[in-house]
Amino acid sequence: MPRFKDYSYDQQLMLPITLSKQILPGTFEYTLHVLFSEKLDLSVFYDRFQNEETGAPAFDPAVLLKIILFAYSRGITSSRRIARFCDENIVCMALSADTHPHFTTIADFISSMDKECIDLFTKVLAICYSENLIGKEMFAIDGCKISSNCSKEWSGTKADLVRKVEKIRKSISFLVGKHQHEDLHGAKNKDLEKETAAIEKLSAKADKIESWLSEHNDRMGASGKAVKSNITDNESAKMLSSHGVIQGYNGIAAVDDKNQIVVWADAYGDINEAGHLPQILQDLEKQCKDAGISEDIVHTVAITADSGFHNEVNMKYCIEHEIDTYIPDNKFRSRDVRFESSGEHKKKTANWRPVHSKKYFAPEDFHYNHKKHTASCPAGHPLRLNMKNYKAEDGKYTGDRFRGIEKVCRECTLRDKCIRNPQTPFRQVTFFHRSIEGPDFLNMAKEKFDTATSRTMYSRRMGTVEPVFGHLRSTKGLNHFTLRGLKKVSTQWRLFCLVHNIGKLKLCW
Repeated sequence: MPRFKDYSYDQQLMLPITLSKQILPGTFEYTLHVLFSEKLDLSVFYDRFQNEETGAPAFDPAVLLKIILFAYSRGITSSRRIARFCDENIVCMALSADTHPHFTTIADFISSMDKECIDLFTKVLAICYSENLIGKEMFAIDGCKISSNCSKEWSGTKADLVRKVEKIRKSISFLVGKHQHEDLHGAKNKDLEKETAAIEKLSAKADKIESWLSEHNDRMGASGKAVKSNITDNESAKMLSSHGVIQGYNGIAAVDDKNQIVVWADAYGDINEAGHLPQILQDLEKQCKDAGISEDIVHTVAITADSGFHNEVNMKYCIEHEIDTYIPDNKFRSRDVRFESSGEHKKKTANWRPVHSKKYFAPEDFHYNHKKHTASCPAGHPLRLNMKNYKAEDGKYTGDRFRGIEKVCRECTLRDKCIRNPQTPFRQVTFFHRSIEGPDFLNMAKEKFDTATSRTMYSRRMGTVEPVFGHLRSTKGLNHFTLRGLKKVSTQWRLFCLVHNIGKLKLCW
């Protein structure tokens, strides 16, 4: 067997190195170094410091930003790990000029730079535009649900949390009663130490929840109903993602289709993307105006977004403001001739079950003539017009309300599939149609989308914005927020997007 020289990766060396030589051209760290040392004006950070005459010298914001963004590009978001990265990684030492900031300095800098981060994002965006990386043809808007630095265990409405406290108190009472019984009869308990620790832990949990309940009210959702709060971070939300139910934030971004540059980014503490579209478009316009890209960007580019943004309020806003948007409803594929036979080719999954017939007849199973205001049931029996121009609760829709004939309904052979309650004498059904007052913005949006040009434009959306989220979460490892509170999380989300944009600039320098 041949002999090889001995070697070890565990040995420590003291090497005479030149820091500037470690930052190689063509790398992400080189782009960072050039950007923050030569290209950007960071005077916006100077107001943070009041040490012109007294006090210790502060760390240069350029150095801190290089350290933070380089660590983020390696998937390191913890301030303690970033500080350790400066001590152990030669490239990070070179970027920091061997200054070794404490982790508290790094954490405070990140969590308090919300205003400065917006300015920084705008300036980097302006440089991307000057390097011809932004095409200004189509922007794709989408959201990425990312878990936050809190547990969904601490989520619930006030009623949920009250029940949780009661359940914890019952567990404590059970353990205490058990110990009292053992003391009374002199019984030995091998788990006494564990159970005592459990009582202390449960008591602390209950006290924490009760303290929060005494100081907070329920969070109210868009519908006016109470939504789940979180004791640890009450600005985060419980949301369903592709990775299951998480407690987190929805990071939304607008991405240009030419080179996938993020032109706008912000985070929201709710799952309702559609409720933010008007504000997103306004902020996007301001962002591009401040970056010198365009004075009126939302009226000069095509805007695409998925069906999660489709509702009447958004369609009305876009149509009235003459914004060229391509936002489908959730039934758009059913109207596409290319998907007519898609169901024939679906494979049966492991948990596949046969399709059963519907238990009860729905309004669409009845036969309705809108012009004549007549209707008949699935059994073919005519219905009586009970109320014409019946108005829905929201006032946006009117319709015709029909009722069956009692004698016919009682003797009908399909009664079991039509009427749920056996005591109900006859079936009632209402056919709604939109009120004639005002234009039908939803239908106008559907008609616009159901064209070959619109579908072609929309087909570019997924290849524009989804790779950005995949790059950040999977390649860069930026798949969770380490900060708490909407303001701080929004800052961290913009820093994530900055890492992506700076990576694109790497190709230019």
